[in-house]
Amino acid sequence: MAAAARVFIRGAHATLSVPGAGKQSSARSALLKLSPGCSSRLKTQQRHAAHFTFQPEPVTTQYGPTQKMNLFQSITSALDNTLASDPTAVIFGEDVAFGGVFRCTVGLRDKYGKDRVFNTPLCEQGIVGFGIGAAVAGATAIAEIQFADYIFPAFDQIVNEAAKYRYRSGNLFDCGNLTIRAPWGCVGHGSLYHSQSPEAFFAHCPGIKIVIPRGPLEAKGLLLSCIADNNPCLFFEPKILYRAAVEQVPVDSYTIPLSQAEVLQEGSDVTLVAWGTQIHVLKEVANMAQEKLGVSCEVIDLRTILPWDTETICKEECFLNLEAPIARVCGYDTPFPHIFEPFYIPDKWKCFEAIKRMINY
Repeated sequence: MAAAARVFIRGAHATLSVPGAGKQSSARSALLKLSPGCSSRLKTQQRHAAHFTFQPEPVTTQYGPTQKMNLFQSITSALDNTLASDPTAVIFGEDVAFGGVFRCTVGLRDKYGKDRVFNTPLCEQGIVGFGIGAAVAGATAIAEIQFADYIFPAFDQIVNEAAKYRYRSGNLFDCGNLTIRAPWGCVGHGSLYHSQSPEAFFAHCPGIKIVIPRGPLEAKGLLLSCIADNNPCLFFEPKILYRAAVEQVPVDSYTIPLSQAEVLQEGSDVTLVAWGTQIHVLKEVANMAQEKLGVSCEVIDLRTILPWDTETICKEECFLNLEAPIARVCGYDTPFPHIFEPFYIPDKWKCFEAIKRMINY
């Protein structure tokens, strides 16, 4: 599955939505017209080119001194802060003792010891089950699933155990100290088992929280909020941003409130809602809509998928004044493809076509 963006058009008194998903752009079609003489290197560069341009946050001094970090370094910093301040905190998963596939836990075992940062067998159900038990016993448990695509063997443990633990015991016991991290989303060449965005499977389950950041600054603050929250949390990390996204990130601990969407750009005609990597796509789309169509777009980062911020998204009683059906711009109902990924993802051209269809509805 691909991450989805929701597009809403607003009339004089309300917010409304229209269907989205248009034809591929000529730029995408050009990928099929490379001359036989083109080098394989050029073909590879075009095929794996990012479908967005990362836009960093303004430098903030709100949380103290900052340091230049990419997204995986901001995750490492958050975990370092947690291990330093909480003696019960433990980090575990496949290869985390060696730094992890994406280097998010690099150096932490050497700094805090093998009893607090350790590897597990390749068994996602066991990783989450162990995390539930550790959290119930009083530890701050931080589990890593190596890729979000592989979280499904742990589905039962998450939705039938972690999410229901407090409820089934009448609040006598809980595993609220459990946080599950996982690299998430497409990267340009991940194919069907390293590209999925599985948050929708969990978004209908009460008892857990789901969070997806858009960059390093947000990632550290939201991850620390998940770790401190008294509910089990799923924290999905856009892996295409691990190295591509670089910002000034506070060195010390700080938190960003969960379940609070953020309006990144004001607009009067259309509202665009997304999360994670897709936010950067919609920022480009908003600029395109203003320049080419004269359409003013509001851009909102949902940030927390569950429980989501209904007050920000559904303000002005928008659903009572819809002038078109609500629609999603997303991937197709097929497994995630490999060489056809550029045609599958909800890129800026599909979102732009959605806006054009919307204003002509």
